[in-house]
Amino acid sequence: MILRLLLGDQLNLNHSWFEKVDDSVCYVIMEVQQETNYVKHHIQKVIAFFNAMRQFKTDLEQRGHRVHYIELNDKTNSQSLTKNLLHLIDVYQARVFEYQYPDEYRLDKQLEDFCKTLSIRTNTIDTEHFMTSRTFLSSFFEGKKQLVMEYFYRRIRKDFNLLMEGENPLGGAWNFDKNNRNKWKGSPIIPKAYRVDSSNLDSLTTMLREEEVTTLGTIDSTSFLYPASRKEALLQLEYFNKNLLRYFGFYQDAMHTEEVNLFHSRLSFALNTKMVTPLEVVQSVIDYHHQNEDEIDISQVEGFVRQIIGWREYMRGIYWREMPAYGQKNALDNHNTLPNFYWTGETNMNCLKQSIKNSLDHAYAHHIQRLMVTGNFALLAQVHPDEVDRWYLGVYADAVEWVQLPNTRGMSQWADGGIVATKPYVSAAAYIHKMSNYCEGCKYDKKKRVGDDACPFNSLYWNFLDDKKQYFAKNNRMAMMLRLLEKIPPTELADLKERAYKIISNPDEY
Repeated sequence: MILRLLLGDQLNLNHSWFEKVDDSVCYVIMEVQQETNYVKHHIQKVIAFFNAMRQFKTDLEQRGHRVHYIELNDKTNSQSLTKNLLHLIDVYQARVFEYQYPDEYRLDKQLEDFCKTLSIRTNTIDTEHFMTSRTFLSSFFEGKKQLVMEYFYRRIRKDFNLLMEGENPLGGAWNFDKNNRNKWKGSPIIPKAYRVDSSNLDSLTTMLREEEVTTLGTIDSTSFLYPASRKEALLQLEYFNKNLLRYFGFYQDAMHTEEVNLFHSRLSFALNTKMVTPLEVVQSVIDYHHQNEDEIDISQVEGFVRQIIGWREYMRGIYWREMPAYGQKNALDNHNTLPNFYWTGETNMNCLKQSIKNSLDHAYAHHIQRLMVTGNFALLAQVHPDEVDRWYLGVYADAVEWVQLPNTRGMSQWADGGIVATKPYVSAAAYIHKMSNYCEGCKYDKKKRVGDDACPFNSLYWNFLDDKKQYFAKNNRMAMMLRLLEKIPPTELADLKERAYKIISNPDEY
């Protein structure tokens, strides 16, 4: 008997393991509190994973495969991955244990150490999902002083012949980011989000409550958008192509009080659980563009492709290149506590209130809300990156550490000292106003720097630059802002810093 482990983010029906049915192979899938409790997760995240895992079990069994599924409330469940495996190896008298490489370092180490304790044969295999290997990024940038995502992105485009005309990029440019910075003002109309089957949500919610699993956020079956199967994920992809792609690029950085999803695909959960592969997703989008070139500009498509094969593959490469030390980096020596309003959404700052409410209500926020609102404030308030990491990992349904950690600790918080980003992603109120309607009706004035009604982002921004100016003194991309800092009269800078300190000391009062 061969025992094969499948983790909750390894739901790839097209994996070579499943090409033939073999009764001497038993697949093991388990719901364990080891995974529900290592950080406080959003209830929609836990339920989305369990819902998809249970459907995967059904899909495998319908194909004739043998599956041992351990539910969270199973009386034999030890709530530990390795303890359950030891028990099953004994029950099945397994002679071989096999698993697919985990994408999280902690699980990779746990299973590697576990295998060393076994007397039976063990084997590992790739998940057959990503377009690059764990080590590709390291070898690609070997000998280079700086890692630049754009060069990595172009290489992947060439290797897989995506949006290419021979050796040249389709449309004459590699990057159309300059076209993708538009503010959405209520038009064009956004079609209603694609619906998924939510029939299992009540029973799963009841189980989590009975098993006393502590979660955050809320769940509502009418707004639950996480697919449970490859079939649903492909329908979600088709919906994106037909309804959202034509405006995705233009408004990919926009934010609005009346829209949660805008033109975003919401495919990240399906991708990160491996229901669909990045290559098939981008190929589908590119094919749809070629079939509708008169209606869909290439800038809409390139922006999407860059997110998938640029940032997503790039972040995975960074993760495996830098772990485990990466998870401890705190280059800016930030040590403040994450404000309580990140867990409640109760703040007078409308941009944060809206972005956090989206997160708590839907286990989702798109990349600009994450980077330039919640992440921006945490960095300006000089919050310890450990606290920021825990929040991002817990609150978003698509958050698995390999993608969350380099995005948060690297791109968002600059805790890695510039491995991912050449400069910190910080801004005052002007950027948030440029990309959203959040400043309209807010208690605070986006144009004021000091005073009780001044936007907190403004004083925090200049205080951050002043506090960290020695650190960024040799950073060319920060030079212009540091020169502007020098021009602020000392008395005005003192007033800015005084207000910033008050906000940092008592952020939940603002």
